[in-house]
Amino acid sequence: MRVSSSTLFDSNVASMGQQQTRLMQTQQQVSTGRRILTPAGDPVAAARALDLSQADAMNTQYASNRNAARHTLSLAESNLQSVTTLLQDVKTATVAAGNGTLNNSDRQTYATELAGRLQELVGLANSTDGAGNYLFAGFQSKTQPFVSTATGMNYAGDDGQRLVQVSASRQMSSSDSGADIFMRIKNGNGTFVTQAAATNTGSGIVSLGGVANPPPTAAQTGNSYTLTFTSATTYTVTGTDAMGGALPAASLPPPNAPYVSGQNISFNGIQFDIQGAPANGDSFTVTPSANESVFKTISDLITALKTPVSNVAPGSSALLAGSLSRGLNNLDNALNKVLTTRSSLGLRLNELDVLQTTGDDLGLQFKQALSQLQDVDYAKALSDLTQQQMSLQAAQQSFVKVSGLSLFNYL
Repeated sequence: MRVSSSTLFDSNVASMGQQQTRLMQTQQQVSTGRRILTPAGDPVAAARALDLSQADAMNTQYASNRNAARHTLSLAESNLQSVTTLLQDVKTATVAAGNGTLNNSDRQTYATELAGRLQELVGLANSTDGAGNYLFAGFQSKTQPFVSTATGMNYAGDDGQRLVQVSASRQMSSSDSGADIFMRIKNGNGTFVTQAAATNTGSGIVSLGGVANPPPTAAQTGNSYTLTFTSATTYTVTGTDAMGGALPAASLPPPNAPYVSGQNISFNGIQFDIQGAPANGDSFTVTPSANESVFKTISDLITALKTPVSNVAPGSSALLAGSLSRGLNNLDNALNKVLTTRSSLGLRLNELDVLQTTGDDLGLQFKQALSQLQDVDYAKALSDLTQQQMSLQAAQQSFVKVSGLSLFNYL
């Protein structure tokens, strides 16, 4: 077979071109540290690497979301810790204000202290996250949630909870409604509220009461009752249902029932007692528990402490004692609501820690898998580079020898 000079040149040039291309690719792999320079180099690995890169990017975003949620939840928990301390201080002051040796001026001092605590509580309830977003405003994060008006404290936020995607399968609330924490607190014992009439002149003090056995039926839970003393030793109970209709006498204690100080009074699944010496005409009400804000509770305590007490009027002392007792109970209910919310915040913060650890491990796995697909094996690449350089040099030197062959050298 005859091989022309043209064929010889073309074949050697093509071979050296291919070797130079492979050498350049290997050199680029070494310089970039990447095994896959273009998807054409390894289509399957390139597609897999794209999927892993997207999954790793999403995992990184979830980590960012978790950090943002942790920041907000930590601030909320810190504020509620301050609220807890404040309510405990208010309870301590209220108990101290109930000391029978204090005079009206002393109680006025405690009222002033509680007024300052109330303003402090409003400030905590209107706390922000440092970026102008209110912590307890629901979805209305740019609106101040608690606004004092002539009729009391109003809530301007909503009940929304901002959800954050903290993992591929988990959304977590990063906020809590201020209405649930500070406004919707059941007063009384959670079922009913006992209260003395403001016009009472006797020294009778009604207890908080509780649910009797058997408990109230569904039809009885909305009933309201009024216990009126027909003499110093007898009382009569009247009642209305949830619609305002009078309850039948057969469902109530008999008229002019005997009264003994401290003895339980039970009917229709409720139970309470009255201590002291009520006067003829004094009355006490039993109404279903309703939502009462912690702001109103403290405001009512301030009003009670500012109201003068007469040493010659036992009724005023009894009203003060009843108001303080009712306020302490409502403060306990508010404190329980705050502690329940803090417990929920703590659980969410703990879950974020677990998710963060899981996310870090997952991110490491993604990076290891990407490294196996994309990163170059330097030992192999450098060995290939050396081999390809030697092959190219040998090809170039042999081409020089072959291209120098000519019949004219022998003529």
